[in-house]
Amino acid sequence: MLAFVRHLLPCKLVLAAVALFQVTAFSWVQADTPAPSGEAKLLEPKPILPGDKVVTLFPPGHPALKNLSGYDQPEKFNWSKGNNPHVQNITNIHNPSIELQLPPAEKANGTAVIVAAGGGNTTLWVGPEGAEIGKWLNELGVAAFNERYRLKPYDSAVDALADTQRSVRMVRAHAKEWGVDPKKIGIMGFSAGGEQAARAALNFDNGKPDAADPVDRESCRPDFVVLVYAGWSKVDLSHVPNNAPPAFCVCAGVDDSFHAKETVDFYNAYFNAKIPAELHIYARGGHGGGISARNGIPFGTWQSRFTDWAADIGMLPKRAVTAAK
Repeated sequence: MLAFVRHLLPCKLVLAAVALFQVTAFSWVQADTPAPSGEAKLLEPKPILPGDKVVTLFPPGHPALKNLSGYDQPEKFNWSKGNNPHVQNITNIHNPSIELQLPPAEKANGTAVIVAAGGGNTTLWVGPEGAEIGKWLNELGVAAFNERYRLKPYDSAVDALADTQRSVRMVRAHAKEWGVDPKKIGIMGFSAGGEQAARAALNFDNGKPDAADPVDRESCRPDFVVLVYAGWSKVDLSHVPNNAPPAFCVCAGVDDSFHAKETVDFYNAYFNAKIPAELHIYARGGHGGGISARNGIPFGTWQSRFTDWAADIGMLPKRAVTAAK
């Protein structure tokens, strides 16, 4: 009997070791799955412009937050080269945020724009399609909010959209503090950021009046949207809400045919739903470029068409448009 017990003990140890290995291996496989909301401890994002204030969109432990691979590492800032280095783009975004670029109080006109940079949902070009756009908007007296939405492997139709909707709610909830008219909050999206502008225009609600979180009480409907060389793999355009916000759509033509087609499709969906929209497809200009002059071609002046349109729908005072030209 004693010999049998001695033989059994090593077997039990082996079985215990195998079980431990299985648990460890399972945990490793599950590393990229969402953890319970209370376990997601995400790092605070840093500003891309010195002195800017960055506001995270969700409080710690919020159900929308996840701790996918890399969540415990800081956002990666990729800098330009040369005599005036600046942040060009960002990756590894897990704690979505908005960076405030507010105009001088004496110049502010109450209009706000959430700026969603592009980058194919794998990076965010927050320099040319973020900070530079914010500076230009500030010249118009517009408050800019540079959004950092989550990227792949997060879902642009779920996680990033939640970030964009929350951005609208956040700006509206802090409208008085940030000098913003809660009825003049728009979204300007570039490329993949244009996907966010399109999704926000088609998917919104009035908020939850009884929500414990005051931000959730606010509507996530933008008051206007701007799609700049926007593109997506799949956006359902079959149903446009009858109260969808007015839209401004712009893109180059045959040398950016993919994004031009998406832009025209979005415009046609709006047109068929009888929602006011303005469309500009330029003959050429390629993809990207923000508000650069593009060596003097017509596409390099699209921003002037935008300011005319924004003044026409009452989102910009005509004096601001005149001063910008």
